[in-house]
Amino acid sequence: MRKTSLPVRLALLVAGTTLPLIVFAAVLVFNDYEQDRKDASQRVLETVRSIRLVLDAEMQRMTGGLQVLTLTSTLRDGDFDNFRRMASGFLDQYGPDGVVLVADREGRQLFSSVTPDTASLPLRYNREIVEKVFATKSPSYSNLFIGAVKKRPIMTVEVPVLRDGEVVYDISFSPPISLFQTIIEKQRPSEDWTISIFDGKGINFARIPNPHETIGRRASPSLYAEMFRRPEATLQTVSLEGVALITSYARSSLTGWTVAAGVAESSLVGPLWRNLAITSVIGSVLLLTGLAFAVRMATAIARGEMLHGLLIDELNHRVKNTLAILQAIAAQTFRSASKTEREKFEGRLGALAEAHNLLSTEKWQGSGLRDVVGRVLQPYLLNNPERLRMSGPSVPLSPRLAVVLSMIVHEIATNAAKYGALSNDTGTIALDWEVIPENAGPKLRLIWTEAGGPHVSAPIQRGFGSRLIERSARDQLGGEATVDFLPCGVVYTVICKLEPVG
Repeated sequence: MRKTSLPVRLALLVAGTTLPLIVFAAVLVFNDYEQDRKDASQRVLETVRSIRLVLDAEMQRMTGGLQVLTLTSTLRDGDFDNFRRMASGFLDQYGPDGVVLVADREGRQLFSSVTPDTASLPLRYNREIVEKVFATKSPSYSNLFIGAVKKRPIMTVEVPVLRDGEVVYDISFSPPISLFQTIIEKQRPSEDWTISIFDGKGINFARIPNPHETIGRRASPSLYAEMFRRPEATLQTVSLEGVALITSYARSSLTGWTVAAGVAESSLVGPLWRNLAITSVIGSVLLLTGLAFAVRMATAIARGEMLHGLLIDELNHRVKNTLAILQAIAAQTFRSASKTEREKFEGRLGALAEAHNLLSTEKWQGSGLRDVVGRVLQPYLLNNPERLRMSGPSVPLSPRLAVVLSMIVHEIATNAAKYGALSNDTGTIALDWEVIPENAGPKLRLIWTEAGGPHVSAPIQRGFGSRLIERSARDQLGGEATVDFLPCGVVYTVICKLEPVG
């Protein structure tokens, strides 16, 4: 598997830490948007309820004024000339556009605040509500219709006039439409709100915005389909202008009219996209900044690694030259020595060179114990590698430990090749190791066990190799090395402290 380059790994690290933060910030922004939607929905519903209460209070005040007029003797007795003065006092509250009418059961207009000539007045257009007042003997509130006299859209409040418990007249008041328009304009929170008052059939008779284009039109289809199912609700609608709204409506139990208000979803979505855009820009800047630092850091590290490699190559070259010089000096020095003595020295020098070659391959970062042992023992096992069995966990060695252990294993193998299990064709070696945990630090225990070699007997005197093994383990590794000469074969035990690698 191809190893990922350092710049790519650093870039992935930056992206892996920055992108989750960007996503987390986006989630927070979206949660804020959802909370804003809930708050807006609640605010719209509260506004609708407030407008409905104001509308109901105004209609109750209007109805109460008409009921006071019905109690006057002039109206009950049909003295309409004197009643005109009382009606004028009532109309002064609402301006010149308000109209008071009095009609009988057949809809004949017996009194009009517009003109004293009632004989020329037509029958009431909205005969259904007149019949309803005579039938129920209670006030009633009309839907939007066209007035008979002024030929314009009006709403009426109808109140029965009672005599001896029977309805004799219907007094009607059509307030100025601007009255309802003023109510919703005062209650409108901001310009992105749409507010309407609908009659019992869902027809607009007060609305902002665009009142002149929308009064007399039915509610938008998305609202009209829902507004008669429940007395109060909050939903998503589309206005007559095609604007998406979060809408609430509330129907009045007094008049049967419905108040609806909606806030444009764009007023909520706009801040959402703005916040997401700000989050994205800030996140992108942080990501790009992090990537730039990652690339710069990777470049610096790569330059350092290249310099490190050059230094190691130079060190390798010099060490090899030093080993070659030592070998030449040894050849000159040991010219008169025996062949065996020269081979001993050259073998030790070779073991040192093999350990150096292995460390050079690993850039002097240390090596594994199995690799160090394998390199040292390879010349002794070329014809029959099955003669060696190695068993133990993976143990990384520091460069110093690798060099010293390679020298110790070389000395042990050399003795085995001369006098022990590797001196014939049937001997075998078992090399086992384990890591011993201790409070002062872990230790390595290495056990070399020979079998199948010549008969073993303890030497009369110790040679240089034995002393090298013992002193190297004690002085350089801080441990110990022991040898047992058993009848079945020699057993070497080397214990040393492990050092941190890297």
